[in-house]
This record gives sequence, structure tokens and C-alpha cells, in this order.
Amino acid sequence: MIAPVRPIALGDIEEARARIAGTVLRTSLVKIDAGGAADIYLKLENLQPTNAYKIRGAANAVARLSDGERARGVWTISAGNAGQGVAYAARAFGVPCSVVAIETAPQTKLDRMRALGATIVPVSYETAWRAAESHGFEGMEGTFIHPFDNHDFIAGHGTMGLEIAEDLPGVRTVIAAIGGGGLITGVGSALKALSPDVKVVGAEPETAAPYAYSLDQGGPQRFPDWQASFVDGAGGKSVTERMWQRMQAVVDGTVTVTLDETRAAMRLIAEKSRTIAEGAGALALAAALTGKAGEGPIVCVVSGGNIDLGKFAELVAD
Repeated sequence: MIAPVRPIALGDIEEARARIAGTVLRTSLVKIDAGGAADIYLKLENLQPTNAYKIRGAANAVARLSDGERARGVWTISAGNAGQGVAYAARAFGVPCSVVAIETAPQTKLDRMRALGATIVPVSYETAWRAAESHGFEGMEGTFIHPFDNHDFIAGHGTMGLEIAEDLPGVRTVIAAIGGGGLITGVGSALKALSPDVKVVGAEPETAAPYAYSLDQGGPQRFPDWQASFVDGAGGKSVTERMWQRMQAVVDGTVTVTLDETRAAMRLIAEKSRTIAEGAGALALAAALTGKAGEGPIVCVVSGGNIDLGKFAELVAD
């Protein structure tokens, strides 16, 4: 049975921080010179042990399972980063993990999931997204950990919001990529509890912007003419009713960016922070640089850096 949607309370997030402290890094907040734009800071979640923020939610969700639930093994659905996070956490508890993985995910992500001990079940993007919408996949056994529509997963992501509020008390705007919506719901839940005036803004690629489309339509929608792109870690096919409920309470809007703007942001992150951001990881900075996201100081969540190096070099080349 799927648990009903309920708000992510500040207490849930604070408890998650204590629970995952030995697994998750408190990542750096780095100010960059973006050429005259508003004060911009990067929250470098690409420096996590799995090079992506998903480890926060995964570690909390797996830790919250009962011994019996963990004994059954765990499984999730992923384009790569959630799968790595759940596999990493499952390995720490000594339990088996399977991942219904999008077959077109970067080889880097597939290889890392396998290296962490996960059994990979490759499927198409459409099949994976249907499984995420329905909370199930025929033939999978064990305890399902949803990659975004899971209260404990989202509470784990909220720990990032606590760090941002503590490290930059004057923050005015925080931008995070939207895929399924778990990242921005977690971060937004923490920030709205601590500093209600902080704007929480999403970022989506032009090829897959279901939250922007849903806002235009006044309710959760599937995105028409969805297209695959190198932004494989964000830009879902739809906004589910459950995630619509979650995001509406804590998200102030979203900015749609072009793929060229995303590539430019990937390059700028590399130049200014000397770290690698995958496409989804650069969406927040791309949104900030449009000037449409809000006033500074702005924190851009660099959500991940799992991308094949050859592909990264190709995308950021002049």
C-alpha cells in the first residue's frame, strides 16, 4: 500500500541528518564569478561519495527500513544516480539491491551501479517512467524504494536545505533541477520551515519540462513532445499527482532552459569550481544565468556529476 502524501516536517529532516551523518558529506558552498550576474553560489553535491545528491535520500530511506524489510532486499528505478545511492546504502547494510535501470543511461552510471553490487534490469525510459508512476514493476522482489516519491527519501534530501541555510543565512533564492521532484521538495521543505521568504525555484530542460507545463495547465500533466537528451538525470515525462501535491507547497516556480544554456553552464562550473557537472547538475546554474530565477544571493544545487568523460568533453568543447 502506498503511504498517503504528508508534509516533510523540519523534524523529519533533522532526524535524517543525524541518521545519515556517517555516510553523507556536508558539501561545499562555493561562490563563483559569473560575469556580472547576481551573487551565485554552487552547492557541490557532485562531490558526494556517489557523485550525486541521491545518496542523501537513499541512505535515509534504507536506514529507516525494518530489519525484515531490508532482509528481503531492496530495489529501485533509476537513470543512474538513485540506483547508485540505493546500492551504496544497501551495501552498507549488507543487503542485496536491484535496479530497474534506463538502458540508455550513461555507461558510467551503469558501471558504478554494478560496482556497488546492484543487479541491473535494463528497460526503456518509457517503461521505467511507467514503473515510477505506478510504484511497481512485474517480477521485482524485495522492498521498493521509490527514487523520488518516498517520504524518507525526500527528508534525506532536505538535509541539503539545512546546510544551505546555515552556511548562507542571507540566501534569497535556491534553484534545483526537477526530475521527479524529490530534490526540490526536500530542499524546499527545509528552507520554507527555516526561512519562509527564501524563493525555491526549479530548473528544467526545454526538451522535458513537465512542471512548467503543469503550472501553465493548472494541474499535473504529461509533457507533450518529450525528447531524450544529455540531461538524463532530470526532465521527467510527467508530474504525478502525488508529487504535484508535494511541490505546490514549497516551490515558487520553475525556469525552463535550453540545451545550449545547459552546456554553457556545465562548462562554467568546470572553469570556476574545477568540478564536473552532468547535464542535470548544471540546470540550476543555467536557470540562474537567465536572470529569471530571482534575486541574489542565489544558491544553485549542482545535483550530480556522473557523466562519461568523453561525452562531457564533447558537450563543453567550443
